[in-house]
Amino acid sequence: MLSVRPKVNELVFQLYGRTLHPELFEICASRSIERGDYRADVTITSAGHLVTWRRDGLTLCEIATSAAQPLPQKRRLLSHRLSGERSDRMECRGGTTYQTCFQLESVAPEVFWTFQQELCAEGIKHGLFHRFESGGRLALGAISWLNIETRTKSLLVQAFHTFPDDLAIVKSQTLFEAP
Repeated sequence: MLSVRPKVNELVFQLYGRTLHPELFEICASRSIERGDYRADVTITSAGHLVTWRRDGLTLCEIATSAAQPLPQKRRLLSHRLSGERSDRMECRGGTTYQTCFQLESVAPEVFWTFQQELCAEGIKHGLFHRFESGGRLALGAISWLNIETRTKSLLVQAFHTFPDDLAIVKSQTLFEAP
Protein backbone atom coordinates (compact mmCIF):
# COMPACT_ATOMS: atom_id res chain seq x y z
CA MET A 1 0.00 0.00 0.00
CA LEU A 2 1.34 3.44 -0.90
CA SER A 3 0.25 6.47 1.10
CA VAL A 4 1.19 10.11 1.58
CA ARG A 5 2.56 11.38 4.90
CA PRO A 6 1.47 14.59 6.72
CA LYS A 7 3.78 17.60 7.09
CA VAL A 8 6.48 17.19 9.74
CA ASN A 9 5.39 20.30 11.66
CA GLU A 10 2.02 18.61 12.35
CA LEU A 11 3.48 15.73 14.39
CA VAL A 12 3.10 14.84 18.07
CA PHE A 13 4.72 12.14 20.18
CA GLN A 14 2.45 10.62 22.85
CA LEU A 15 2.36 7.81 25.40
CA TYR A 16 -0.82 6.21 26.71
CA GLY A 17 -1.45 3.78 29.54
CA ARG A 18 -4.02 2.00 27.42
CA THR A 19 -4.50 0.45 23.99
CA LEU A 20 -5.31 2.70 21.05
CA HIS A 21 -7.57 1.03 18.52
CA PRO A 22 -5.73 0.25 15.26
CA GLU A 23 -8.76 1.27 13.21
CA LEU A 24 -7.96 4.90 14.19
CA PHE A 25 -4.89 4.76 11.93
CA GLU A 26 -3.93 3.98 8.38
CA ILE A 27 -1.65 0.98 8.93
CA CYS A 28 1.19 0.53 6.43
CA ALA A 29 3.16 -2.34 8.04
CA SER A 30 2.84 -4.25 11.30
CA ARG A 31 4.51 -6.96 13.36
CA SER A 32 3.53 -8.75 16.58
CA ILE A 33 6.18 -9.91 19.02
CA GLU A 34 5.99 -12.26 22.02
CA ARG A 35 9.09 -12.66 24.12
CA GLY A 36 9.58 -13.54 27.78
CA ASP A 37 6.50 -12.32 29.60
CA TYR A 38 5.60 -9.41 27.30
CA ARG A 39 3.77 -8.95 24.02
CA ALA A 40 4.22 -6.03 21.62
CA ASP A 41 2.59 -4.83 18.44
CA VAL A 42 4.83 -2.57 16.34
CA THR A 43 3.18 -0.65 13.51
CA ILE A 44 4.14 1.88 10.86
CA THR A 45 1.24 4.25 10.24
CA SER A 46 0.72 6.90 7.58
CA ALA A 47 1.95 9.58 10.02
CA GLY A 48 4.65 7.71 11.97
CA HIS A 49 4.44 4.69 14.25
CA LEU A 50 2.46 2.97 16.98
CA VAL A 51 4.02 0.62 19.54
CA THR A 52 1.79 -1.21 22.03
CA TRP A 53 3.62 -3.10 24.82
CA ARG A 54 1.78 -5.37 27.29
CA ARG A 55 3.02 -7.19 30.37
CA ASP A 56 1.17 -8.49 33.45
CA GLY A 57 -1.92 -6.34 32.86
CA LEU A 58 0.10 -3.18 32.11
CA THR A 59 -0.31 -1.58 28.67
CA LEU A 60 1.89 1.19 27.30
CA CYS A 61 1.12 2.62 23.88
CA GLU A 62 3.54 5.01 22.14
CA ILE A 63 2.36 6.94 19.10
CA ALA A 64 4.04 9.35 16.71
CA THR A 65 1.21 10.85 14.68
CA SER A 66 -0.41 13.99 13.31
CA ALA A 67 -1.71 16.50 15.86
CA ALA A 68 -4.90 16.56 13.77
CA GLN A 69 -5.49 12.85 14.51
CA PRO A 70 -8.37 12.63 17.00
CA LEU A 71 -7.08 10.64 19.97
CA PRO A 72 -8.53 10.14 23.44
CA GLN A 73 -7.43 12.21 26.43
CA LYS A 74 -8.11 9.37 28.86
CA ARG A 75 -4.92 7.80 30.26
CA ARG A 76 -2.58 9.91 28.13
CA LEU A 77 0.70 9.93 30.06
CA LEU A 78 2.92 12.07 27.81
CA SER A 79 2.29 14.43 24.92
CA HIS A 80 4.93 16.50 23.10
CA ARG A 81 5.05 18.33 19.80
CA LEU A 82 7.75 16.79 17.65
CA SER A 83 10.35 19.55 17.48
CA GLY A 84 13.97 19.70 18.53
CA GLU A 85 15.17 16.95 20.84
CA ARG A 86 13.56 15.50 23.96
CA SER A 87 14.03 12.62 26.41
CA ASP A 88 11.58 11.15 28.91
CA ARG A 89 11.62 8.35 31.44
CA MET A 90 8.71 6.87 33.34
CA GLU A 91 8.53 4.33 36.16
CA CYS A 92 5.39 2.23 35.84
CA ARG A 93 3.48 -0.23 37.96
CA GLY A 94 5.35 -3.43 38.81
CA GLY A 95 8.80 -1.91 38.24
CA THR A 96 8.45 -1.57 34.46
CA THR A 97 10.33 1.39 32.98
CA TYR A 98 9.68 3.32 29.79
CA GLN A 99 12.47 5.44 28.33
CA THR A 100 12.42 7.41 25.12
CA CYS A 101 14.35 10.04 23.27
CA PHE A 102 13.30 11.61 20.00
CA GLN A 103 14.43 14.38 17.73
CA LEU A 104 13.39 16.24 14.64
CA GLU A 105 16.34 17.17 12.48
CA SER A 106 16.33 19.38 9.38
CA VAL A 107 19.32 18.65 7.16
CA ALA A 108 20.96 19.74 3.92
CA PRO A 109 19.55 18.09 0.76
CA GLU A 110 22.63 15.93 0.11
CA VAL A 111 22.62 14.65 3.73
CA PHE A 112 18.90 13.92 3.52
CA TRP A 113 19.11 11.93 0.27
CA THR A 114 22.16 9.96 1.45
CA PHE A 115 20.39 9.11 4.74
CA GLN A 116 17.23 8.10 2.87
CA GLN A 117 19.22 5.75 0.58
CA GLU A 118 20.94 4.18 3.61
CA LEU A 119 17.56 3.64 5.30
CA CYS A 120 16.24 1.93 2.16
CA ALA A 121 19.21 -0.41 2.00
CA GLU A 122 19.01 -1.29 5.71
CA GLY A 123 15.21 -1.43 5.91
CA ILE A 124 14.86 -3.91 3.08
CA LYS A 125 17.21 -6.32 4.93
CA HIS A 126 15.54 -6.33 8.35
CA GLY A 127 13.16 -4.52 10.67
CA LEU A 128 9.82 -3.05 9.64
CA PHE A 129 9.96 -0.88 6.52
CA HIS A 130 7.55 1.19 4.39
CA ARG A 131 8.05 3.54 1.44
CA PHE A 132 5.43 6.24 0.91
CA GLU A 133 4.20 7.89 -2.28
CA SER A 134 5.76 11.16 -3.29
CA GLY A 135 3.93 14.19 -1.94
CA GLY A 136 4.00 15.64 -5.44
CA ARG A 137 6.87 18.13 -5.32
CA LEU A 138 9.67 15.55 -5.23
CA ALA A 139 10.02 12.32 -7.16
CA LEU A 140 10.89 10.17 -4.13
CA GLY A 141 8.52 9.56 -1.26
CA ALA A 142 9.11 9.35 2.47
CA ILE A 143 10.41 6.27 4.27
CA SER A 144 9.71 4.76 7.68
CA TRP A 145 11.97 2.12 9.17
CA LEU A 146 11.65 0.55 12.62
CA ASN A 147 14.59 -1.42 13.93
CA ILE A 148 13.34 -3.80 16.62
CA GLU A 149 15.56 -5.51 19.20
CA THR A 150 14.01 -7.96 21.64
CA ARG A 151 15.38 -9.41 24.85
CA THR A 152 13.64 -11.58 27.43
CA LYS A 153 12.82 -8.56 29.61
CA SER A 154 13.05 -5.64 27.17
CA LEU A 155 12.03 -4.26 23.82
CA LEU A 156 14.06 -1.58 22.04
CA VAL A 157 12.48 0.20 19.06
CA GLN A 158 14.51 2.64 16.96
CA ALA A 159 12.29 4.55 14.54
CA PHE A 160 13.34 6.64 11.56
CA HIS A 161 10.80 8.63 9.54
CA THR A 162 11.80 10.86 6.63
CA PHE A 163 9.92 13.88 5.29
CA PRO A 164 11.31 14.77 1.84
CA ASP A 165 9.24 17.95 1.32
CA ASP A 166 10.74 19.39 4.53
CA LEU A 167 14.20 17.74 4.23
CA ALA A 168 13.56 16.51 7.78
CA ILE A 169 14.21 13.29 9.67
CA VAL A 170 12.40 12.15 12.81
CA LYS A 171 14.44 9.74 14.93
CA SER A 172 13.30 8.06 18.11
CA GLN A 173 14.59 5.35 20.39
CA THR A 174 12.35 3.74 22.98
CA LEU A 175 13.08 1.09 25.59
CA PHE A 176 10.34 -0.85 27.37
CA GLU A 177 11.94 -2.76 30.23
CA ALA A 178 10.51 -5.25 32.75
CA PRO A 179 12.19 -5.58 36.18
